[in-house]
Amino acid sequence: GRTIGAVDGFRYSNTFKASAEASEIWGDENLRAFLADPRGTMSGTKMAFRGISDPEDMDAIMAYLESLGAE
Repeated sequence: GRTIGAVDGFRYSNTFKASAEASEIWGDENLRAFLADPRGTMSGTKMAFRGISDPEDMDAIMAYLESLGAE
């Protein structure tokens, strides 16, 4: 539920800045897509992370993030 690219003080790549300017929100579907394929989902990201391919790992990460609650 957080706005994409909106943490103050973090140096985001342009693709995240554009998402923030468009007020795009992280939801289950787009967050899962990004975590599975960061560069394919957010073209131009500087993130050096190949993604999560194991469905059980993805479910565990999503459950953890949900446990933190909204800020």
